[in-house]
Amino acid sequence: MSELLKTWYNNFRFAHEETKEREETMEIVSTENAPKALGPYSQAIKAGGLVFCSGQIPIDPAVNAVTATTIEEQARQAISNLRNVLEAAGSSLAKVVKTTVFISDMNDFAALNGVYAELFGDAKPARSCVQVARLPKDVKLEIEAIAVA
Repeated sequence: MSELLKTWYNNFRFAHEETKEREETMEIVSTENAPKALGPYSQAIKAGGLVFCSGQIPIDPAVNAVTATTIEEQARQAISNLRNVLEAAGSSLAKVVKTTVFISDMNDFAALNGVYAELFGDAKPARSCVQVARLPKDVKLEIEAIAVA
């Protein structure tokens, strides 16, 4: 076998094994205690010792609808949904290392912070918060997270 062919074969084999290993270590996380995905994505993925949670909006999974109206109520529901997804993955809010919060009105930032601080307690994950033009189902916020598994 020529050196070029050997090199190609070894590179192909390495890439194939790496892809197979990555597929074997990825786990889809799903729970009935949080809203079903609104599109072609997972509630969360466990990989590499971390849990990557998709954005949670304040849908009450018991009725599959948004029932909360204020930013405080919606923040509680969205964080509750996030907690349930994390628990289904064997994690918790205490293990969250990073969140991204999308809010429809930056004037709600202080009220959001109050609920966020209460529910995350002593855990103080890194966080970004940005105002967006619109969110699914016209909710006031969406929150996604990365946590230790």
